[in-house]
Amino acid sequence: MPFGMSPRWRALALLAVFVPLSSLLVQCGKAPPAATLAANVHATGGDSFEERFPSPQFKDRFPSESESIKWSSRGEPARQRTVRTERITPEPMPAPSSYRVASYAPTLPLERPREDLTTLVSMKSSAFPYFGENPRSEAPFLNIAKGERRGHRSYSGKVYWQDETYNDSRVLVHVPEHFDAQKPGVIVVFFHGNGATLERDVRDRQMVPQQISDSGVNAVLLAPQMAVDAADSSAGKFWQPNGFKRFMDESVAHLTRLYGDPKSAKTFANMPIVIVGYSGGFLPTAWSLEVGGITKRIAGVILLDAVYGELDKFANWIENNRNGFFISSYTRYTKRRDMELMAMLREKGISYREEMDGPLRPGSVVFVQTRDGVTHRSYVTQAWTEHPVKDVLIKMATAPTSARYASMPSSASASR
Repeated sequence: MPFGMSPRWRALALLAVFVPLSSLLVQCGKAPPAATLAANVHATGGDSFEERFPSPQFKDRFPSESESIKWSSRGEPARQRTVRTERITPEPMPAPSSYRVASYAPTLPLERPREDLTTLVSMKSSAFPYFGENPRSEAPFLNIAKGERRGHRSYSGKVYWQDETYNDSRVLVHVPEHFDAQKPGVIVVFFHGNGATLERDVRDRQMVPQQISDSGVNAVLLAPQMAVDAADSSAGKFWQPNGFKRFMDESVAHLTRLYGDPKSAKTFANMPIVIVGYSGGFLPTAWSLEVGGITKRIAGVILLDAVYGELDKFANWIENNRNGFFISSYTRYTKRRDMELMAMLREKGISYREEMDGPLRPGSVVFVQTRDGVTHRSYVTQAWTEHPVKDVLIKMATAPTSARYASMPSSASASR
């Protein structure tokens, strides 16, 4: 700031610098436009995506070899756990009925973890890269070319390039230290929303691995990278028939290696699945339910402010899978679509409740409207309660015996 400037002019100069920044921070609490999320149709106004979500830095997509996360819970001092982040080339998968220790690379010995492990692995069956068709238009997904470069023009008109947005095949894999493959358990599959990366958002901001661990429930986590930090809900390989099954089959080798016991492969290959779809994650969730190929293994679906479309797919799954639970929690951004889905269920004679206090039994269908002031952006950590993924897992594990899919830890573990 120039010397000799009066105090009044210095104050005005500072105000000019900080007011736009504060305005931008306020906008971060807004939901992405519903029309953009629902099959990426034209946005109807509002702030631009770039204004709400800043562009990622290189380190957001490709972290260093050694990182750490600060884990904390209410009433306890913050704990710090080492997180190993790596990129692994997928090994050829054996047939589901013939898992062998020899199928694992000899340089990756199977060792039982003694602490939470959160690892990034590359999986061929993850959402991207994807070179197939968009099932809505039956046209190639990569519908833009610039020289040798290929890209996708979304329905909002924005072009995203394959080498920047649709070329990350990594999956966040998390195994809590208390997980026991010999006890009933579940695999949680988390489909993130628009404008997200696995490290910056799913792991650090939304704390999904921490919620899994802090629940104390016998559960592991898989979170595929969808479109990288983009206003695009495209499902990629999860659009394809049996795409979700291929993803789960390939994950067996990675979960087994991370857990450290080759005998656990059969367990992971048959473990029940809970799908969590947040915001734009509604699209891969819906298509995984409809054409994923392993519907009978899906024990429950949790939608976090995510009913932007595909209502028929959600209604069909609820109607045809009365042993699974379905939860949709919503804000004013998705209220209209949730109301439409409730009406569809009433026509089918399917009952539901509109509060989370009751037991989570097989066939439970729950819709919960969250209070005003809860923002879409913070919804994975603050919905009807703090840390909603953790809350549902605890309710699921403590339900009557006939409804249990995963066990709770011993009292000693639960008190951590």
